[in-house]
Amino acid sequence: MVCTFFGHRQIQKKIEPILRSTLIDLIENHEVYLFYVGTHGDFDRMVVRVLNDLSVRYPISFFVVLAYLPERCSHITRSDDPDMIFPEGIETVPKRFAISYRNKWMIQQSDYVVTYVVDPVGSGAAQFKALAVKQGKRIIELADAL
Repeated sequence: MVCTFFGHRQIQKKIEPILRSTLIDLIENHEVYLFYVGTHGDFDRMVVRVLNDLSVRYPISFFVVLAYLPERCSHITRSDDPDMIFPEGIETVPKRFAISYRNKWMIQQSDYVVTYVVDPVGSGAAQFKALAVKQGKRIIELADAL
């Protein structure tokens, strides 16, 4: 099983233990062993950090899915050291649509989508959560646990 993530750029630090326990549950009880995460904002950075910690204990794989060539993703540092991939076909997409294309690709690959959406109006996280719901993905909303 595969999981991906969508959340706001700015987050509350108190969701980290909720995220960690959610990921442990997905791994231990739902056979999720492959994770895709984006590159924009605090939520994505938190997910990468937690997945990196969990990868020491569990046989999981995770990939940071890039929308742009690495020089456009300067906020990911070598200390994060995640495996990075590009969605197939993204090289033909105009740059202004690259993030949307990447996010749709991640949804298509996934069985589960973990979200952190506290402002459902107008945010990209809310938009892609709605798309995942429409596509019948299993949604886990972290904000509901606060």
